Amino acid sequence: MQYGARFAAIQRKKDPLILGIESSCDETSAAVIRGRVLLSNVILSSAAEQAKYGGVVPEIASRAHTDAIDAAVYGALEQAKIRKEELDAVAVTYGAGLLGALLVGLSFAKSFAYALDIPLIAVDHIRGHMAAAYLADPALEPPFITLLASGGHTAILYTKSFTEFSILGSTRDDAAGEAFDKAARVLSLPYPGGPNIERLAREGTPNVTFPKMFKGGGYDFSYSGLKTAVINYCHTREQKGEAYSRADVAASFQCAACDVLVERAVAACKEYGCKVVAAGGGVVANGYLREQLLSACAQNGIRAVLPEKKFCTDNAAMIAAEGLIRYAAGDFADLSVNACAHIPLGKKGKQ
Repeated sequence: MQYGARFAAIQRKKDPLILGIESSCDETSAAVIRGRVLLSNVILSSAAEQAKYGGVVPEIASRAHTDAIDAAVYGALEQAKIRKEELDAVAVTYGAGLLGALLVGLSFAKSFAYALDIPLIAVDHIRGHMAAAYLADPALEPPFITLLASGGHTAILYTKSFTEFSILGSTRDDAAGEAFDKAARVLSLPYPGGPNIERLAREGTPNVTFPKMFKGGGYDFSYSGLKTAVINYCHTREQKGEAYSRADVAASFQCAACDVLVERAVAACKEYGCKVVAAGGGVVANGYLREQLLSACAQNGIRAVLPEKKFCTDNAAMIAAEGLIRYAAGDFADLSVNACAHIPLGKKGKQ
């Protein structure tokens, strides 16, 4: 499929109307932005259904997206009070994520772009998480330090420009969000693990010493040792018939997992002379992490830009925000673009 005459004659607008679509996991989401102004954001989640199985079942997620995608997109258009014919581009997550889930959103976006003869913008999901900072502060401009903490990635980045970043450090094994989910399972907490760890931690005291591990120093992270320490602590006491506080374990794990994120982000700001740190990814919705990062930044004369919690977890608003950056750069996708289950953090944009 190729674009038609309208696309060929397109002149990029300063404040385009962009529809964003996100379907990488268990949230079906659509949003509309005009420039950096968010007009709508609809999220239809299948998390309650997935919780019955203790996690996301790809086949169930794909079917849920198929059922919800039409309502999400037209709901976002209605909420934004615009007609689809007014759109200037469609931005959609093409990866990384569950392949079947991605294909639902990508196929819908392709059809929309083709029917309206407007550009399709293929967005890397992780770039979307990074772009959520621009929703929190529409005046934000690089350079700055980015703290990325999600289920699949944990990294400290130097954001050079709207389209370029360098990786200062990343996880050598598990990501922070992955560690939260595994710790939650050990504590017999339901899916999703992160929010339930935070709720339980509020009832406890961080009095268990868990390792805040790094491998090789610098800005790299290692969460495998922390995850194993939690498993060993709980299993050892259970095997010995010793009582322990699940709430204390949750609070102690949360501190160990989040404190290193704050420390590395602040240290990077100091080393690179940045006065701003932006954060993105599902783990950034954690209340303890947000409090500690805001406090540490205030103490060091650094401004922290944190998206609202609803824009930290998967959503289409962040996809539209990254779509705006790609639109301004003229970085449009061919209609033959395919979904991609895995995208290395350092790999550029669409393929």
